[in-house]
Amino acid sequence: TAPKEPAVFRQNILDTTAAILACGIDPKKCFLFRQSLVPEHAELAWILGCLTNVPRLLRLPQWKMKRASQNNEGTVGLLTYPVLQAADILLYKSTHVPVGEDQVLHLELAQDIAQHFNKKYGEFFPVPKAILSEL
Repeated sequence: TAPKEPAVFRQNILDTTAAILACGIDPKKCFLFRQSLVPEHAELAWILGCLTNVPRLLRLPQWKMKRASQNNEGTVGLLTYPVLQAADILLYKSTHVPVGEDQVLHLELAQDIAQHFNKKYGEFFPVPKAILSEL
């Protein structure tokens, strides 16, 4: 949600990929892809954004904290990031999502969006459940 130099952004992609592989993820047993190359993420985020009200997003604590760190000039990208997260989850019809405590409210938003979509258009998205990590 914050602008980055293209060279830094490309390096971050490579570093993240290397870290994922170093953790033992086997690309022969799973799909490893760059999300930005899958236009359906942004397309679904647009559709879901049209079903999500702004006051709900403004109440999210992450918005309030990050906006404060940006001199109270939060961007639209920052505000709507939780809708993109919901699209990331719902696009693959995920039923369970591992989250930390700090992301529970974002998952609850994804659940609410799925329920709203299903009520309006018929059962389509599973309502994902949280898998809370234990430290």
